[in-house]
Amino acid sequence: MSNQKHKLLQTWRWYGPNDPVSLQDVKQAGASGIVTALHHIPHGEVWPLKDIQERKAIIEAAGLTWSVVESVPVHEAIKTRRADADQYLANYNESLRNLAACGILTVCYNFMPVLDWTRTQLDLEMPNGAKALYFNWTDLAIFDISILKRPNAEADYDADILAKAKAKFEAMSTEEIDLLRINVLMGIPNEKEIELETLRASIDEYQAIGHEGLRANLAWFLAGIADTCTELGIKMTIHPDDPPYPILGLPRIASTKEDFEDLLSRVNQPFNGVCFCTGSLGAGTKNNIVEIFNTVKERVYFLHLRNVSKDAEGNFFEADHLGGDVNMYEVMKVVTEENAKRTEPIPFRPDHGHQMLDDLHKVTNPGYSAIGRLRGLAELRGLELGVTGNY
Repeated sequence: MSNQKHKLLQTWRWYGPNDPVSLQDVKQAGASGIVTALHHIPHGEVWPLKDIQERKAIIEAAGLTWSVVESVPVHEAIKTRRADADQYLANYNESLRNLAACGILTVCYNFMPVLDWTRTQLDLEMPNGAKALYFNWTDLAIFDISILKRPNAEADYDADILAKAKAKFEAMSTEEIDLLRINVLMGIPNEKEIELETLRASIDEYQAIGHEGLRANLAWFLAGIADTCTELGIKMTIHPDDPPYPILGLPRIASTKEDFEDLLSRVNQPFNGVCFCTGSLGAGTKNNIVEIFNTVKERVYFLHLRNVSKDAEGNFFEADHLGGDVNMYEVMKVVTEENAKRTEPIPFRPDHGHQMLDDLHKVTNPGYSAIGRLRGLAELRGLELGVTGNY
């Protein structure tokens, strides 16, 4: 039997006591680590020690371990470096200290402007009847031009997309238009309603900041938490942009190999790491996933393993974990090679999954139903064993 320490750490994202997927479900799926966050704490406020301890106790009472925090959200004031950013930075440092006091040292976050993720459809039906998340450029153009009505939005789309968007929008019902609006705005953190005028104002703010300005603000944020992280042994892992290209006029700074090289060179300290998400990066038509991993592998502290299938336009749906454009076999080879060098295993989770079987009749968090992720975890676990022979 091979050395067990060289296996990846199998984790599962859990949205807390209100998650329709229970901790017992997680145990039956085979994961041992939990990835969760205190979603009830408003963005920017300090995570109280008492709340962290309560969540940790619930997880441990179920025989599981709180392995990764996903996410401690970065407030928009920090991303835009508004006048009150210093107070939010101080709050972030205090939340990190409280997490470290509870032994929770791996933190996932993102630096995406306004929207944490973007899809245009949450229930694309697969040939087998399962449902998947979907991103379509024509639908995004409809939202951008005809619903959001962003000034000069047409300049960001090619003529074919504009023609299809115009024809499709003219045939859409009021209900279909409203559903598209809801789907796109689902990526707002905490799934709060946001007025379109507020979104337009945020877009204007980020356009003034620009790509280089947002990079500088990320470096400022990381410099502001560096001492806390280094002192307490915290590893920060930035999640890639999802999808990994500019949308709605918003800049992107965590989408490509060059982005991560820039980030790790600007703040070249061990705490500054990457959450390597094969699904987000895999949606980029020019991204070589294995090459990106090999570039950043020493700073990868967390893994999201999922797959996507893209078409010629760059539209994509979330595919089976082993069935999309991402060559998960090649990914698993380089991931397990790096993991074998570690004294502590890299945590991974089966990121997203199809809504399928009994879950088709349940209300679930988009991408986070139980059975599809159980299937993904089983496939990924089997792939790891096949690649490593570490039974």
